[in-house]
Amino acid sequence: MIDISPSVMQFLLAFVVVAPLLGAVAALLPAPPGLKGRNPDQAVLRHGVTVTGAILVAALALTLGFDHDHPSKMQATTDISWIPALDVRIHLGIDGISLPLLVLTALLTFLCALYSYFKMPAGPSPKAFVALLLVLESGTLATFAVLDLLLFFLAFEMVLIPMYFLIARWGGAERRAAAWKFILYTLLGSVVMLLGLLLVGLKAGTFDMVALATDNGRGLTTSVQVTAVLAIGVGLAVKTPMWPLHSWLPDAHTAAPTVGSVLLAGVLLKMGTYGFVRIALPVAPDGMRTLAPYLAAFAVVGIIYGSLACLALARKGAKGDLKRLIAYSSVGHMGFVLLGIASMTPTGVNGALFANIAHGLITGLLFFLVGALKDRFGTADLDTLAGATGAALYGRAPRLGGLLAFGAVASLGLPGLAGFWGEMLTMFGAFDPAEGLSRPAFLTFMAIAGVGTLLTAAYLLVVVRRVCMGVPQRQAPEQATIADVQGYEFAAWTPLVALTVLAGLWPAVLLGLTDPAVQKLLAGGKS
Repeated sequence: MIDISPSVMQFLLAFVVVAPLLGAVAALLPAPPGLKGRNPDQAVLRHGVTVTGAILVAALALTLGFDHDHPSKMQATTDISWIPALDVRIHLGIDGISLPLLVLTALLTFLCALYSYFKMPAGPSPKAFVALLLVLESGTLATFAVLDLLLFFLAFEMVLIPMYFLIARWGGAERRAAAWKFILYTLLGSVVMLLGLLLVGLKAGTFDMVALATDNGRGLTTSVQVTAVLAIGVGLAVKTPMWPLHSWLPDAHTAAPTVGSVLLAGVLLKMGTYGFVRIALPVAPDGMRTLAPYLAAFAVVGIIYGSLACLALARKGAKGDLKRLIAYSSVGHMGFVLLGIASMTPTGVNGALFANIAHGLITGLLFFLVGALKDRFGTADLDTLAGATGAALYGRAPRLGGLLAFGAVASLGLPGLAGFWGEMLTMFGAFDPAEGLSRPAFLTFMAIAGVGTLLTAAYLLVVVRRVCMGVPQRQAPEQATIADVQGYEFAAWTPLVALTVLAGLWPAVLLGLTDPAVQKLLAGGKS
């Protein structure tokens, strides 16, 4: 920890949230003559790397200045009246729950900008691409930093339009249909969520999330809490996504450009589960307690459903798309996150937050790798990768094959890597749920989730065997080898590999931040 004054911390957090918007505006302006480089397209892509890099540096400075001895305390806070008539305030702050998600967002966006500088997806002008990427980053960072319900809703919605255009304009086949499906699902869920947020704010007399968490639902009747959690939960569940509200996700991932898939899986899906932890758990605990068994049931169905869908896509002759398979795997992994939240215990919620970060790192890496395979082979079709092109990555591109195998074993929860701790802790949370929840029901949910871990291992090992260990077909000499990991790919992927190993070997780095904040949150704002 470095001693940074509160005013500087306030500035850093405000900078992290606002700078991407300013960068987006600047990206649309003509580049100054001295900064154009070889051409204007290169200049605007370099601008994207510079802005996202500055935001990552500011996020890391926030981490260094953060008081790690008191992670349950809101820090770097700004509280300014914005709409006095509704008592809506520009209230920003971070604690041990939001800080890791803030850093993850800044890191993944920077890596995506760096990757795009060297491998810009096919489509219209890079100016619009960089501007949309920065608007998306601003909305996501704001979601994790704001402490007012209406501001949370605005930030939550802010990411929809840039992601829609990233899919619709720079995506692959069926991109327009996938983009429409994405925005219709999420907008309809958001309308219901807004009604729930307004119900809480108007009944409690405040939209301030810190005050509402401290009140811990005492100002709301049980019926109001149940209604609010149901309404807010629908909007959050669509974004998570929770089965059966998940069907937009595979289409969106399959059609999205590589960096769009990385951000969608690594960052946007976390907004839904973060909302459950930040809003539903502390603001309406009685409502959550009533609906938690149903949330857990949907979660474990999602775990099994996602795994079975992946097994169906991975089998020989299914013509399964590898991007689509990883998208379905996200439904299963986010099911573990929801199960941990539904347990309403410190162990389960900490596991959910850990699994959130682990999923962002591992699935972000996997989508980068699938993008690289698609660039090299012209397809992500598993049968094609395993057969006609004779992938056999271990022999033809050993580093790429090794990284794909690493991502797969990390995703299946191999001990010593980040994916293990989150899933284990969420199942521990289900083993002994909070008081008032049915233990036999949650033990059943835990057992079903355990079966899900076996199915996850099965389909990921099938993918590794077929793509990395296949036998190459007889080919012309010039087709016998493919480009292995390039320098820019190495730069974009190494941080994700390193952090996956670090979080797996030293989970206390993350749990030390989240646990005190979770304990305070579940205790009704009392440390």
